[in-house]
Amino acid sequence: MPRHPRLDPLADRYAARTHGMKSSEIRALFSVVSRPEVVSLAGGMPAVTALPLDAVGSMIGELVSGMGAQTLQYGSGQGDPRLRERICDVMALEGITDASPSEVVVTVGSQQGLDLVTRVFCDPGDVILAEGPSYVGALGVFQSSEARVRHVPMDDDGLIPEALEQALLECRAAGDRVKFLYTVPNFHNPAGVTLSEPRREAIIDIAERYDLLVIEDNPYGLLGFDHEPMRALRARNSSRVIYLGSFSKTFSPGLRVGWVLAPLAVREKLVLATEAQVLCPPSLTQYAVARYLDTQPWREQIKLFTELYRERRDATLESLEALMPPGTTWTRPDGGFYVWLKLPDGLDAKLMQPRAVNAHVAYVPGIGFYADGGGREYMRLSYCYPEPDQIREGVRRLARVIEAEQDLHSTFDAVDTGRFRAVHDSAVDPLVGPATSDRFEEEA
Repeated sequence: MPRHPRLDPLADRYAARTHGMKSSEIRALFSVVSRPEVVSLAGGMPAVTALPLDAVGSMIGELVSGMGAQTLQYGSGQGDPRLRERICDVMALEGITDASPSEVVVTVGSQQGLDLVTRVFCDPGDVILAEGPSYVGALGVFQSSEARVRHVPMDDDGLIPEALEQALLECRAAGDRVKFLYTVPNFHNPAGVTLSEPRREAIIDIAERYDLLVIEDNPYGLLGFDHEPMRALRARNSSRVIYLGSFSKTFSPGLRVGWVLAPLAVREKLVLATEAQVLCPPSLTQYAVARYLDTQPWREQIKLFTELYRERRDATLESLEALMPPGTTWTRPDGGFYVWLKLPDGLDAKLMQPRAVNAHVAYVPGIGFYADGGGREYMRLSYCYPEPDQIREGVRRLARVIEAEQDLHSTFDAVDTGRFRAVHDSAVDPLVGPATSDRFEEEA
């Protein structure tokens, strides 16, 4: 027997793609944010209590009692035809008026849709271009497919087209195979920013000139606070853009219903991949969403959600403005769930996290949103779930943690430990020779 037997006797049998698997920064916080004393500004959980739960419960009960033979049975790998028709109605709100139900594949949330698209298009070693930062769930999918992620910078107006073009040129020069651009154009997760209208046109132009496929992930597009939904990238080009949608943010995340809108040839491969993976999406949840769209005032419900999230966004921004120490900056979203905060110089959100949890406030460190280990000076704050008063208290606690961290850094930065070590090393370095005690004390 070896002195230290393996903890996992099957370790040498795992596929190579499992070697980099790790828990996401968000999942790692679950045990913490469930504690009642902790104000969670971490998870992006929709406010489902704002739904008419009695009406939804009655609707689902009637579905089972009246259509149990259909709702509790296997279904099509592509998804329920009636639901696919209603999905086309939803997408029309963002300018996608040419979509056909035959081009829609229903998925188990948009996360499965992204996984299917990546499986269909990517081989190990292929390059995926993605905004920096990027949605953590997407990075997990890309990693499991053994693709390489190259981040493209963004600013307050979203993805920077010039940086996208430069990345394409550099990948082409290096012989890298770029399979697609992955983007969240509306109320970005985690950055909270929205791709401006001129940049949408510029990105579509770049896609045409460089033969680039674009994956548009759009779970938040209908949750804008100050204007009508922006015209989707897919509405501008039906052959270059594959669209991912979800009912998790506008109805219920627990039902796990999303979709992919793709050209017919791609759709066929997505259906085959679905059948290999899960046979078919769950029938009951599909029927529930279709019935909800048929019988409930879902457009009014989305307006109710946006007003609720606007109030919580305002509480977040007002508290940040009032309480954060100098040197802290943040984005100002006009929809969605998230604020992206940059810490003062020298602070590390990941290293600071245990002290924040000890102060009973939780956030997601920015490192989780970069494939290359960047983002340590950032954090994502989510305002969708806590009540406004909880948000204010959470920001107050967070500001105190950041101030205490600044004090620690200023204290230790005042001690020139690097110079002390250099002089000490030279005092005993055989190539330099011993230093006198007088010189050592003087330099130290």
